[in-house]
Amino acid sequence: MTKIWHKKKSLGQHFLHDQYIIQKIIKAIMPQPIDHIIEIGPGAGVLTTKLLSTNSLDVIEVDQEIIPILEKNCDYAPNLHIHTQDVLKVDFTQFQAPMRIVGNLPYNISTPLLFHLIKNIGLTKDWHFMLQKEVADRIVATPGSKTYGRLSVMLQYYCETKILFQIGSGAFSPPPKVDSAFVRFLPRKYHIVTLDENKLSEIVRQAFSQRRKTITNSLKHYFTTKQLTTLGIDPKSRPEQLSVDKFVLLSNGYSNN
Repeated sequence: MTKIWHKKKSLGQHFLHDQYIIQKIIKAIMPQPIDHIIEIGPGAGVLTTKLLSTNSLDVIEVDQEIIPILEKNCDYAPNLHIHTQDVLKVDFTQFQAPMRIVGNLPYNISTPLLFHLIKNIGLTKDWHFMLQKEVADRIVATPGSKTYGRLSVMLQYYCETKILFQIGSGAFSPPPKVDSAFVRFLPRKYHIVTLDENKLSEIVRQAFSQRRKTITNSLKHYFTTKQLTTLGIDPKSRPEQLSVDKFVLLSNGYSNN
């Protein structure tokens, strides 16, 4: 029987225990023997034990006290490699590509972690994450919706995103105060490419820092009204009305100036 572990509030830990949800997650991931999977936040190993059939399994766990329980629950499997460190400081280039990254992301670091991961999106095959439903909704939001913002644009530039199913709070111990969602991320193969990823990030950040203002006002230090019109952008539009490709056009237009 898999041993459980009492969560540490400072780490935002909520451990999955619902066997139906666990099987549903594994079915969605469909791990193959040849896969190299990296699991973030394995905890006591309820998912880890189901992923050990793969060729190589690296897990990243910051809680050093839970490691002995994780190792015992996984029967000290030789293909299990444990990295006890803060995932936000992990250099993912150290791992064999292509990687498949999975995990139950702590709510308190999910957004900065996703931005950390996109730095090496080209080394990955896919991501499958449990996220706070509110964050998941923002990630998959479409232009024109209230939840569409910087997180939506930047992640959708790099990935095709899809909520596969929702997970109630009762599936975790202790139950969080919010529901979760299981999200699939696939690196995008065909899209308009930005000439400068840093410039794209800067323009998106600036635009949504004043999301109630028109693009003309929020990006007045980047473009004139005439330049926006030349790029095919309605100067009166607000940032949440612009598609990902429109933001790429803006970043490329600025890079070419």
